[in-house]
Amino acid sequence: MPKHFILQIETATQVCSVAISVDGRTLAFRDVDEPNVHASRLTLLVEELMHETGLSFADLAAIAVSKGPGSYTGLRIGVSTAKGLCYATALPLIGIDTLTAMAAGFVAEQSHPIHAGTYLYPMVDARRMEVYTGTYDHRLNPLKPAAALIVDAHSFSDLDTNQQVTLFGNGADKFEDLFAANEHVVVISHFKNSARHLSGPAYRAFLDNQFENVAYFEPYYLKDFVATTPKQR
Repeated sequence: MPKHFILQIETATQVCSVAISVDGRTLAFRDVDEPNVHASRLTLLVEELMHETGLSFADLAAIAVSKGPGSYTGLRIGVSTAKGLCYATALPLIGIDTLTAMAAGFVAEQSHPIHAGTYLYPMVDARRMEVYTGTYDHRLNPLKPAAALIVDAHSFSDLDTNQQVTLFGNGADKFEDLFAANEHVVVISHFKNSARHLSGPAYRAFLDNQFENVAYFEPYYLKDFVATTPKQR
């Protein structure tokens, strides 16, 4: 049975990440968690990973990219790179919802099964107290679509006694103190986006022939980009 190698790109947050998976399992990956490196490092990471695995683009079955929501600049660079590679190689393009990939990656990294009463909230920072988030149950079924949410102390106040929400991602870190005394809200700090989180979702999309139109595919920004003027120093 032939193996299906997929090149995966994740640039929705500050982390610049590339991975290669085989039949839904991560074969190798690179994560660089530094500000403003997507434009300068992304293609180099791709080259490094292809060399490390000994693969050529002819060996790949598809290219997958985290499509958002997330950083406007990061998504633009990631999607542009993925589309360019698809044009050059005639490989199909797979777009994976960033929050779905985060939820899948979070569940895969847990050493114990997640309780049935737990709701997962992957969060991407959208400045101040706002985040991009969606809701998933413990089996990764989506319950609420991606939305921009302003979080305060009264958020998640309608939970039953046997329910719990778990917040994770770079948007969740800032709420650690806010919910420290709330036993129904658990904040998992320092969870980082990674292209390896796309491995399972990308393979399932590949098997289902869920490919994007390379010519018309655009990132899912969720909100319009608003340019700001840098403050005078």
